[in-house]
Amino acid sequence: RVQAVESVGGSVQVGGSLNLSCTASGYSDTVACMGWQRRLPNGDSRGVAATYIGGTTKVYGDSVKGRATISQDNTKKTGQLQNTVYLQIDNLKVEDSGVYICAGFSACGNWYDWDKWGQGIQVTVSS
Repeated sequence: RVQAVESVGGSVQVGGSLNLSCTASGYSDTVACMGWQRRLPNGDSRGVAATYIGGTTKVYGDSVKGRATISQDNTKKTGQLQNTVYLQIDNLKVEDSGVYICAGFSACGNWYDWDKWGQGIQVTVSS
């Protein structure tokens, strides 16, 4: 069973920066990537960013390309995998609003095949 702890910080205003972090443990070693999905008010979800766990591959959704940076701190405890990912989005837009969900992905960039790990953080970018 995956356990994930999400946190948020930054100035959530238009033009500001958003900082998210997620620490997850207990995931299967078959999970390739970890990152964030954004759930929209209509229920749809959009891929935001993901990184290959323990690797260097990073992918970004179209809406944040050029404005987002994802990084990770990969630690392998005895008997359990654990990873922390950090996401910074600069030059925030109102369209960046939504529920940001920490997620595991079968492949980086495959935004349609993901598992919800965190409870989600509501982010509302105000003008």
